Parts: sequence; structure tokens; C-alpha cells
Amino acid sequence: MAKKSKREIAAANGNSESPLTVADVALKAGVSPITVSRALHRPELVSDATRQHVLETVRELGYVPNLLAGSLASSKSRLVAILLPTIGTSIFAGAVQAIMDRLTEAGYQSLLGPTGYSPEKEEVLLEAILGRRPDGIVLTGTLHTEASRNRLASAGIPVVEAWDLSDTALDIQVGFSHEKVGALVADHFFAKGYLRFSVISVDDPRAIRRCNGLIERLKQHDLHDVPVEILPLPATWEVGREGLKRLQLRASPPELIFCSSDTLAFGVLAEAASQGLRVPQDIAVLGFGDITNAKFAHPALSTVSVNAVTMGREVAEALLRRFAGDGDSSVSQMDTGFELIERAST
Repeated sequence: MAKKSKREIAAANGNSESPLTVADVALKAGVSPITVSRALHRPELVSDATRQHVLETVRELGYVPNLLAGSLASSKSRLVAILLPTIGTSIFAGAVQAIMDRLTEAGYQSLLGPTGYSPEKEEVLLEAILGRRPDGIVLTGTLHTEASRNRLASAGIPVVEAWDLSDTALDIQVGFSHEKVGALVADHFFAKGYLRFSVISVDDPRAIRRCNGLIERLKQHDLHDVPVEILPLPATWEVGREGLKRLQLRASPPELIFCSSDTLAFGVLAEAASQGLRVPQDIAVLGFGDITNAKFAHPALSTVSVNAVTMGREVAEALLRRFAGDGDSSVSQMDTGFELIERAST
């Protein structure tokens, strides 16, 4: 006997406008209502094949699951909030996409919140988001207001700080040392014979720590004069161009410019071309982030990759382990590292 259509099921209920229920989906899929509920709200309790079959039936019928009801029944919202500085630049895109893809696979939804690089704005967002009872929170960086730290400590949910490592972890940290990035850049290019280093950076604490890491390591190589241009956020091509113009006014022109992002470096390349400067013969340019377009710049941009996709996957896996009760509830830290990628610009 053919299974009933959505319209036939509604008619059988005595009301053509009657909303579909879990029981209707179960009837159509040939499984029990509890199996449908688990497939929608607790997918880890059913096989992948069963979950896919239920989801196909849901799509076929046009059923809209009551996620609130499921969350009330299980005390789980299946929602993860991801707070990041901005959605206007691709430097965070790879990591965030990897987090969301893995969480979606596991039956969780993601909520994005841009903080504008402001701990105070992060605090306001956290206050609003925690009221929605997310199962977990992902933050960018380790700098938070005292109110945010207290609120998160009281929330009783897993918190991952990404893109950074520190000695004051809230809970889980997945990232890398920004100071070590600067030190690596100093060592690598000093060994190649560069003596006149400079930095163009936006006013972002993590970027400034990379700058400081570079400067401190260069002091160990007896290089003490490192011109630095710190410009206001956000990072744009225009800011990169302005940074190079300012450096060109200095008494001693730089041999190598370390930019706080690939976006700034693109601006430096554009300004260098407009001034008739050859890259890397007259000036070498190094970015940070290894965004998609870096290898397609002219010349191809040397940069520091932070393994963003790997970082994102590890963030998601750390949360899922904690959700499943498999992770150590003590503070944990994972260093996902970084890699200097040399291309034509250096």
C-alpha cells in the first residue's frame, strides 16, 4: 500500500491545515516516533543511515521540527554560538566554515556574532546569547572583560577560545602563539640576509603581539631599529597603502615589511606598484593568514598560514567530545601551529 502524502495525512487528521507531527513523519518513514525524535534532536543515538532516511522524509513532507520542544525535553539547545571579530574579511572564514560544517554534521546549529574586535561588544553579545542557552560557545582570542569571564564561568557550558593560546584559559584553547609567529619571521628572514625590517599593522592586540614577537627576536640579532606603523581598524587595502606611504617617509627605507594581515599586504603591493617599486627586489612584502587570494596576487604573496581549517575542525571536535562526555572537563589547550609560506613577494 502506498504511503500517504502530506495532504492525505492532513486530511486524515480532519483538517487540511493541521500541522504535521512527529507521528506523521514516523508513519511515512516506517519508524517509531521516538526514532524520529532522536534523529532530529539526538542524532548520536541513531545510525547515519536511519538519520538520513528520517531527514529525507522530513524534506519530502515539508515537516518543520519543533527544535524548542526537543531542547526542552533534552535540556539541550543544539546551538553553538561563534563570536568572531568580523565577517567582513576572509581571514577567519576557513576556520569558521570548518567549525560550522562539522557541527552541522553532528546535528548542531551555529549562531555567528561579530564583536568588532571589541571586548566590550563581546560582553554585550554574550549576555544576549547566553539567554538562549547555547550548548557551547566559541570565542576568538583570549582577551575578555572581567564580566564576560565571570559570566562564562557561571554558565556551566563548554567554552573554546580559538586563534590564540594563553596562561589564563577559560576552558578549552585551540590556537597558536602570536609571539612565536613574530619570532619565526625574524629568524627566517634574518638568516636570509635581511637587516632592515618594518611592520604595518592594524590596532589589534593579537597583531601587535606578533609585531612585538618580531621586535624582541630581532633584538637578539642585534637589530634594534624596527619602524612600526599602527593604523586604525579595519584592515583594508587602503590602510596597507597608507602604511607604505608612511614608511617611505622614514629616513631609512625598509627591506622587508611584515603586515598584520594579507589584506594589508595586498594594499602594500598595490602602493608599491603605483610608486614603481619592484617586489621583492626593492622591497619584500610578507602577509599573515594565507587567505585564498594570497597565492594569486602579483607577485604571489608570501605569508604565514595558521592552518585555519585544521584549527576549525579541532575546535568543533573539542566541543563534540565535551558534549558527549568524552572530553576531560579540566582546562585543555591545543597548539595547531603555523607555517611560513614563501612565494614571489619575498
